[in-house]
Amino acid sequence: MRATDFDKYPEKRIEGFKAVQGWEAIRAGLREAVGEKGVLVAEFYPGIHREEVTRELGELGFAMFDAETCAISDAEYQHMTKNYVTDDRVFGVMNALRLEDVYRQEKLEAMRREIEGCDGPALVYGTGASLVTEQGTLVYFDMPRWEIQCRFQQRMKNWKTDNGDEEKLRKFKRGFFLEWRMADRRKKALFERMDYVLDTVVPGSPKMVSGQGMRTGLDRLAREPFRLVPYYAPEVWGGQWMKEVCGLDKSAKNYAWAFDGVPEENSIFLRFGEVRMEFPAVNVVFYRPRLLLGERVHARFGDEFPIRFDFLDTMGGQNLSLQVHPLTEYIQNTFGMHYTQDESYYILDCDEDAVVYLGLKEGVCREKMLEALREAQEGGKPFDAQQYVNRWPAKKHDHFLIPAGTIHCSGSNCMVLEVSATPYIFTFKLWDWGRLGLDGKPRPVHLQHGEKVIQWDRTTQWVKDNLIDRAQVMAEADGFCEEFTGLHEREFLETRRDTLRKEHAFTGEGSVQMCNVVDGEGAVIASPQEEFSEFTVHYAETFILPASIGAFTIRPLGEECRILRAYVR
Repeated sequence: MRATDFDKYPEKRIEGFKAVQGWEAIRAGLREAVGEKGVLVAEFYPGIHREEVTRELGELGFAMFDAETCAISDAEYQHMTKNYVTDDRVFGVMNALRLEDVYRQEKLEAMRREIEGCDGPALVYGTGASLVTEQGTLVYFDMPRWEIQCRFQQRMKNWKTDNGDEEKLRKFKRGFFLEWRMADRRKKALFERMDYVLDTVVPGSPKMVSGQGMRTGLDRLAREPFRLVPYYAPEVWGGQWMKEVCGLDKSAKNYAWAFDGVPEENSIFLRFGEVRMEFPAVNVVFYRPRLLLGERVHARFGDEFPIRFDFLDTMGGQNLSLQVHPLTEYIQNTFGMHYTQDESYYILDCDEDAVVYLGLKEGVCREKMLEALREAQEGGKPFDAQQYVNRWPAKKHDHFLIPAGTIHCSGSNCMVLEVSATPYIFTFKLWDWGRLGLDGKPRPVHLQHGEKVIQWDRTTQWVKDNLIDRAQVMAEADGFCEEFTGLHEREFLETRRDTLRKEHAFTGEGSVQMCNVVDGEGAVIASPQEEFSEFTVHYAETFILPASIGAFTIRPLGEECRILRAYVR
């Protein structure tokens, strides 16, 4: 473990636009935009602090209209959505609903007539406010998903759901499978209409920029290298490595997860003059999918970002749960997802005793193993994982491939860079070593799903032949070596590891690339045509290379660096 220059707050400066901060300045700007008889439409992403926002907007003195009074009742909403939410703690079913489906057209029309009859300026606000009228000034109140999850932990409710005391897992499930999807569909339709965008991540300290300013920032990110804003979370199995390398709070018990490459969850920072604003990173995917992803990736995945990088820190911690991910047909038929969570473990660092659990031992009896798992889950004899599952020694820079259906987990004393497809919550825990979660409750185990997708023929020899030590040298030159490190043929991602001792020229892969500096001080990415400014990354930082970048160079900051790149084949 070593301290580095890891940047926890990466940002892009966007010239030519001014942002304002504070409610007084924001109200002044909105008053001027609306005029004496105009309409202000305030569209809320679910998860904003509605009470604060409506109170502060009320100071404008406009006639106020709550768009959400035009929606169906909360009880009707719960009935409409119950099959998507399900009774499971973790998993729901992906919906195809739109916000329009939750609103009554006759009520929207009645509110529209009331607004048209106002003598002075009017304000219509809420999730779905833009459904009331297409006239007036549209201001969008956005919110990143990680901040929403933190607010769930602090007893915030889901939209139209009285569940403040419900556990965070179930709130997150509602967001992931239900309300975020409806809100995102509406957001995509509004990008070009947004006159202003507000960042209210920090309560009491709002920031506002023009819609054109935000759109310019998103467009720029789709054309040059950029990083997401990482976030970190503890877990019962968490370790100590990231505290040192990423410069985190040393007094914290542990940090288990670090999400530095999940656009659906992470944020981006855009700086407009003296004001830095936070937006959901997925906005780049929604607004400029073809530039960012590339033609073939966009054709296959639409406006979904298919690659995910994250950290799993068990250095000084414990084993991860023994787990398996669903096969493609299972995730499609059971949860309504398009593709599954294939993944791999790249060992960024580890101790000498580190191991990875991967695949079954030869001759394992299916019925006997499942019975042992059920007995352990019901409080009986602990599951003897070593009797059934292979334990492979792990060393720094090993890359273990984990196609869906393969039993696996990282052991303790590993620092894993997890490279995977994006459907990131579909982990079926089979055994969690008898632990309680940080909330004191048993962590969810999904043996009823897992037993249906375990591939029982992925045993010791098959794993050795297909999933371990697959690195091959693909190209060598003076001061440069490119290696293929995976993934398995069942996985749509390809990974390349570049070792650089001098500057080297690259061409794009026809796909967005997610990358991490897996060794060395760092690197500088540059454009031979000067299409973007030099971009510096440091050890352990994840960064994105949009498909729109046709050519680029990389040079190491020190004598040598290694970069792992992942892209869609």
